[in-house]
Order: sequence, then C-alpha cells, then structure tokens
Amino acid sequence: MSQSNQKPGFLSTILSVVAAFFGVQSDSNRQRDFTHGKPLTFIIIGIALATLMVVGLIAIVQLVLANHPT
Repeated sequence: MSQSNQKPGFLSTILSVVAAFFGVQSDSNRQRDFTHGKPLTFIIIGIALATLMVVGLIAIVQLVLANHPT
C-alpha cells in the first residue's frame, strides 16, 4: 500500500499542519490529507498550534521585557 493511499496518523497530521503553516506542504501529502484525512482533525490541530504559537510569542516578549534594563 502506498503512503499516499494511507489515512494520515496523528503525527503526520501534526506535521502536515506545521508544513501548511510555513507553506511547504508537498503535493502528495496534501492529496493524502484531502483524500483520507478528517477536516475536523486538521482544524483542531491548527487551532491548537496557532494558540501555542501566540502563547509562546507572548512568553518570549514578556521574558525580554522582564530582562530589559530601564
């Protein structure tokens, strides 16, 4: 069975969402995701990763501001 014909697992779904964030998703993975993946899974993972990115950026800014001499 070819990899493009398999249902994407949890890790490959996360990697697909991350690749899509950066715009480097391969065509074969995109086809696999649209053919065999569940949209709700990608939406939930996308929202979770976007939230983690925003929280991470806020934490970095707070850290920099806390260590900045006045």
